[in-house]
Amino acid sequence: MRIVRGIYKARRFSPPKGFPSRPTTDYAKEGIFNMIENRMSLLDLDILDLCGGTGNISLEFLSREAGFVTTVDKHPLCVKYMYKLKNELSIGDEWTITKNDVRQFIEKTEQTFDLIFSDPPYDASFHEVIVSKIFEYDILNPGGWIIIEHGRQTDLSQLKGFVDVRNFGNVYFSFLQHPSA
Repeated sequence: MRIVRGIYKARRFSPPKGFPSRPTTDYAKEGIFNMIENRMSLLDLDILDLCGGTGNISLEFLSREAGFVTTVDKHPLCVKYMYKLKNELSIGDEWTITKNDVRQFIEKTEQTFDLIFSDPPYDASFHEVIVSKIFEYDILNPGGWIIIEHGRQTDLSQLKGFVDVRNFGNVYFSFLQHPSA
């Protein structure tokens, strides 16, 4: 994986063999970040990255100087790898990494966020649960966005706040917005 733009541009990282997560492809990442930056400025946002895996998306947000990023993943190898990258890049308090189940994190956090990105395993059955919990526990700021990465088989168009779905190859992104927008 590589960082596409920003202060860490062109940095490359390779998760170890057998890593339990797959990074978003560079092609899909470049496309989604172009779309995000056409909709909003990333500066000084509070961003939540659920199912952070390799930290690929979080690093892209941080590279583009997007305020503060909180990354949640329940797998210990993922969390360990993200801490390794954080240390290698000398990233400070602007990146918080948490080992937790994303559903439990949503239920317990007292923080609110301007943008929530979630990339659960494509075959997971809880894409809709994540969105409903975000709204139920009111952790998305008014005007904020939720972006869910998923495969072709997932359809989130019936959910509250749904705005659009876009694909880049076999990678799909559903956009949902806080109802107050």
